[in-house]
Amino acid sequence: MAYAFVPLVHIVAAVFAIIELGLTAYMASRYNHRNWWWYGYDDDGDYSYSRVNFMIFNSVWSLLVLIYVGIVPLYMTSMFHRLAALVLNAVTTVFWFAGAIALAVFVGGPYECNGDTYCGSSETAVAFGFFLWALFCFLTVIDAIDSLRSRGHNVSTPSSKTHAYPGA
Repeated sequence: MAYAFVPLVHIVAAVFAIIELGLTAYMASRYNHRNWWWYGYDDDGDYSYSRVNFMIFNSVWSLLVLIYVGIVPLYMTSMFHRLAALVLNAVTTVFWFAGAIALAVFVGGPYECNGDTYCGSSETAVAFGFFLWALFCFLTVIDAIDSLRSRGHNVSTPSSKTHAYPGA
């Protein structure tokens, strides 16, 4: 079953993943222990938190999954498998849910940002994380329905004329 809107959802998810990648990369690049005091985390390490790093991973992972799910069936059909796409979408949905929840707990809020780019980008990253979770959840449900409907059925219709083999 072909849904005409699924490629549009893939494009929107790719754009949102690029936006999320930019937001979380900005958060990771601007981190030092003085900039995150309002989150309640004050340690002496000059490294970005694992929650932010996981969201960067989610963005890159999602772009790779979208390439496999959206482009490979069009140009390299022999490399595409419907159940692999379903599993990749399901895993990506779980990744986005876990990452968005972890980042939301880390950020807390809502805060009055007053032009603070750290605050604004972190709250926006949480919002886009949940948007991406919803998009991948939708894609997983659509792929699951499509896989269940085509499971075990012969797609081609048999012809009404049967021809016996010679010598049968």
